[in-house]
Amino acid sequence: MNKYIPLLLMCFLVHQIQASNSTLNLIQYSKEDSIKTMYQSDWIDFNKNGKKDIYEDPTQPIEKRIEDLLSQMTDEEKICQMVTLYGYGRVAKDELPTEEWKNEVWVNGLGNIDEPSNGVYKDAKYILPYEKHVWATNEIQKFFVEETRLGIPVEFSNEGIRGLNHKMATSLPAQSTFGNTWDKDLFVQAGDMVGKEAKWLGYHNVYSPVIDVVRDQRWGRAVESLGEDPFLVTEYAIPFVKNMQSHQVAATLKHFAVYAMPKGARDGYSRTDPHVAPREMFNIHLYPFERTIKEGGAMGVMASYNDYDGIPIIANPFFMDSLLRKEYGMKGTIVSDSDAAANPWNKHRVAKDYKESVRQVVQAGLNIRTTFNHPKNFLNPLRELVAEGAISQEVLNERVRTVLYTKFWEGLFDQPYKNEADGSKVRNKQHLEIAKNAASGAVVLLKNEGILPISKSESKRILIVGPTATQISSSNSRYGALDTNIKSILDGFKDYLKGSNITIDYCKGSELYDDNWPSSEVLRYRASEKDLRLLNEAKKKAEKADVIILCVGENEKMIGENLSRSSLDLPSTQQHLAYAMIDTGKPLVAITVNGRPISINDLDQDADAILMAGFLNEFQGDVVAETIFGKNNPSGKLATTWPKAVGQVQLNFPYKPYSQGGQATSGPNGVGESRVVPPLYHFGYGLSYSTFEYSNLTIDNQLDNNGAVTITCQVKNTSKVDGKEVVQLYYNDVLSSVIQYEWQLRGFEKISLKAGESKKVSFQLYPKDLYVLNKDFKKAFEPGEFKFFIGSSSEIKKLEGNFMYNGNEMIIK
Repeated sequence: MNKYIPLLLMCFLVHQIQASNSTLNLIQYSKEDSIKTMYQSDWIDFNKNGKKDIYEDPTQPIEKRIEDLLSQMTDEEKICQMVTLYGYGRVAKDELPTEEWKNEVWVNGLGNIDEPSNGVYKDAKYILPYEKHVWATNEIQKFFVEETRLGIPVEFSNEGIRGLNHKMATSLPAQSTFGNTWDKDLFVQAGDMVGKEAKWLGYHNVYSPVIDVVRDQRWGRAVESLGEDPFLVTEYAIPFVKNMQSHQVAATLKHFAVYAMPKGARDGYSRTDPHVAPREMFNIHLYPFERTIKEGGAMGVMASYNDYDGIPIIANPFFMDSLLRKEYGMKGTIVSDSDAAANPWNKHRVAKDYKESVRQVVQAGLNIRTTFNHPKNFLNPLRELVAEGAISQEVLNERVRTVLYTKFWEGLFDQPYKNEADGSKVRNKQHLEIAKNAASGAVVLLKNEGILPISKSESKRILIVGPTATQISSSNSRYGALDTNIKSILDGFKDYLKGSNITIDYCKGSELYDDNWPSSEVLRYRASEKDLRLLNEAKKKAEKADVIILCVGENEKMIGENLSRSSLDLPSTQQHLAYAMIDTGKPLVAITVNGRPISINDLDQDADAILMAGFLNEFQGDVVAETIFGKNNPSGKLATTWPKAVGQVQLNFPYKPYSQGGQATSGPNGVGESRVVPPLYHFGYGLSYSTFEYSNLTIDNQLDNNGAVTITCQVKNTSKVDGKEVVQLYYNDVLSSVIQYEWQLRGFEKISLKAGESKKVSFQLYPKDLYVLNKDFKKAFEPGEFKFFIGSSSEIKKLEGNFMYNGNEMIIK
């Protein structure tokens, strides 16, 4: 019988192989079948078990859905929800899912994928057309829904401070320029626009707005700040966030906290050592975050790099938990700003190694680490910490619970896929109108000796000169809409003046800065032959001009992240050009293209007009030309003080009594004058082609009756030109338990007035608007006298009055 054994063995093996193949076929069939049956009419079987679990049931409360899902998750699946994968070309090696993805850590899920094929990495294939981009994000989402055990969808995040950070999305001016609009309605529209375009392009979370309050004009990221006043910044942020989030797109506020005040405005490396007293921290730097979370409902924040008083913000439970969660009631995720999660170790040196740094930030409250390296770099130490018990199950569950809450809120468990056809709605006519209106409302007329607006019908020869006349790069942003069709100032003039009697001439006149910049800000260098040639060309062309339009300022290489300055002056090349144009004696209009205040004292003294264009969007050229020739009546007001010299810094609004005053020049303590005191241009300042009259002040004070004080006035356009005026309300607490700011902004309205038209403007002030942070750091509305004025800036008072509160001290919750 031995001779039959090999034959029997072969038959047995064949049978086993057939059985095995049948099993494999059954498994394959079961998987494909389960995927086909996942998608029910009103729910999705994410875990593919053939039944509707609580977390899969859209009719169940979010809290129950979260707890059900959390109870089914392994530790590995939980920690994978706490990390970001940067999109293709940044960290991800594949633009679409591949078989290799099943061997990656994200086979167990991911918190989010940031900037997938948005255009930052230009070689991505699925940036445009918009519909194809949405298709690509849906393909990625299918991997997470269909190929991971529990099917937890991934969130797609993106930037969005100057319009959505996607190629050819609708662009907005830089926040430092947009802040000059003083137009809350524009921020309603901008938030709605960004929210819609994010949703249409498949994004769920947008890292915007930046609500850092800039107090030092040298700071590089001043270009990303909406202004220097916390009330103004907050009044912009709340409507922006509300309207963006109305489309189930989460707003992540940047950068929490006390980020905008690094020592000496130096913003390299870890941006550490803010010199800010505790009461100032609450009144200035935390105020926008508190109100935007409480009143605007902002879902999340980005934790900043810096420390406060020796403790890294991201590793400080006071900021990450006590304030954000318990005090402000924030419900969504805290993400790290790039390497902030590693900074306690490699920058701040309060953690012995990276693993300890991870422990500190997670323990403090971090939900998602977001930076430019592989997720495993964070997951590996976090996995060890959980296994060792250094991160408890309670802490792990709480961190992941928040991530899941955000995803449920965003609708990812109800509609994980986006409609590809919606991509065609991006950059529509209505959104482009919003973008142009934002640019038109942001330009600020700083000086006008009657030369503006220039008549288009007059026969003139205009020389446009200066390095920013052809500049377009500053109208794009790494954190906003990419590669939009920007029109330069020169091209804007050419297009606007076609068919007119005005002849345009142009020359560059100078480079933005010389080859030795920034050293040339503190040292003299001999001008190069090229610089002399450009300057001499400008002088010759200026001789033939009737009017000179001088375009000066900055570009994106002079201001931005890591680009603080040691001077606020124009670089020497531009200064020499300005001197030369002034010396011609010809009518001179200066246009500044800038992201921060610049000290242009000579131009302020000698130019006939100055228009601050700032960093506008793609409509830069059109808006500047339309403003110079009167089609657009400038209505912007400065959101940041302009110093005359860098030695005046810090010089800002609001400020405490006498803190920005001069010196005693007579009497027993008189020492004479040794410094320049007033700013070049003060907060809230800006001119118009129209003139306005304020009258009929009325006060209705119901504070003693648990009500508000209502302050009303009449504003009339007394000119023959239709225009817009920003009516501003400031108050002063006459006597308080702790030192208060001299004047505080507590209301503003931008109104449109036809020539000769009048409108009534009303403001209401409640106890919550008039509190002091008292000696016990409680918000106290104290009895006493309050002064106020209504004006067109922080220093131009039109109407003044006062009111009393005679009741008991009230603690504001």
